[in-house]
Amino acid sequence: MTPTLRIGLAVAALLLAADQASKWWVLEGLRLPEARHVPLLELGPFGLDLSMVWNRGVTFGLLSGDGPWNHLLLALLAAGIAVFLLRWLAKAETRLVAVALGAVVGGAVGNVIDRLRFGAVVDFVDAHAWGWHWYVFNVADAGIVCGVAALVADALFRRAPEAKEGHEGAPNAQ
Repeated sequence: MTPTLRIGLAVAALLLAADQASKWWVLEGLRLPEARHVPLLELGPFGLDLSMVWNRGVTFGLLSGDGPWNHLLLALLAAGIAVFLLRWLAKAETRLVAVALGAVVGGAVGNVIDRLRFGAVVDFVDAHAWGWHWYVFNVADAGIVCGVAALVADALFRRAPEAKEGHEGAPNAQ
């Protein structure tokens, strides 16, 4: 097992554990489905609350539906994407890419578990400012977003490998 694969799998496992633990606490400890809303922090126009949402779709509630197979189709789609990302992770060239892919995989698996257990994803973090609320999300969603942002940054800003001297086609080759 390569060092980058080991790092990526560790990140995926840690994110998955944090996601499932937070969802357990929200559902069983805090009993947020009954409370529905718990204010946490207000700093001027900024706020952070816990608000219970059962997301039957994907990001921003897209592709949501109440059909008997909708949650299974979305779970299969997410699992397929996770398998593709695991194959990419096995070939990751840098630690940043391995960590980013691990975060996306861990988050995707966390949400797949929710879909299979509950038929929907448990979302509960509600950030807002100036009366505007961002979509309600969870730890898995945060891992996915941060992982994708890191992959985009890597694609945009990673330097191309420099050509080594003495090889055909490289500068100063004889």
